Amino acid sequence: MIRALLIDEKDNVATAVSDIKAGEVISVKKGSVSKEIKVKEAIAFGHKIALCDLVKGTDIIKYGEVIGRAKKDIKAGEWVHTHNTEDTYVPPK
Repeated sequence: MIRALLIDEKDNVATAVSDIKAGEVISVKKGSVSKEIKVKEAIAFGHKIALCDLVKGTDIIKYGEVIGRAKKDIKAGEWVHTHNTEDTYVPPK
């Protein structure tokens, strides 16, 4: 069963297509290669999951485009959302 989708091969996050529980191991296909990720925390339907470790300052890539930046270290399998990312389009106040 597909649990998360990778939109573009350049992406470093995948999108959950159903709720995923902490501790589950999911498989995400990147080109012809499947990668298994152990989910570190619950990921809600439609939310992003890190496919690799993202150190603070790393660009978040979805749809093959930069959609934000890690504002703290994010481990593979963690939820990627506004609590650990920052906008790259609007300068911080």
